[in-house]
Amino acid sequence: MKFATVSKSLVLGLALVLASTAFAATKGSLQLSNPVTVNGTTLKPGDYKVQWEGSGPNVELSILKGKNVVAKVPAHVVELQTPSSNDAAVTLQNASGPNTLAGVRFQGKKTALELGDASNSMQASGSSQ
Repeated sequence: MKFATVSKSLVLGLALVLASTAFAATKGSLQLSNPVTVNGTTLKPGDYKVQWEGSGPNVELSILKGKNVVAKVPAHVVELQTPSSNDAAVTLQNASGPNTLAGVRFQGKKTALELGDASNSMQASGSSQ
């Protein structure tokens, strides 16, 4: 009887650990050399942290300056054909005003983030910042 109770507790504990890691936030860095807009907010050049939460391809991306969230935007986790050679901000050029942040790539990773409706921007050359 005691063995069954310990086994059930162990299985339950393991399931909770696995579930919490599946929904854990994932983090990265973002460096901007030019202003960009994200979901209506203009971000100045500088160093930012990015953090996303969610399961599956649809996540919510938070962009942080220090400990402050400066922008939030829906994003899609995409798989690249080859790992990114560097950290990069992928932008879409605007005729007037700052460029729009369309995605984020991470050095050495095949996983990248695509923001909003920026379809196929991650596979295109895009401009790196």
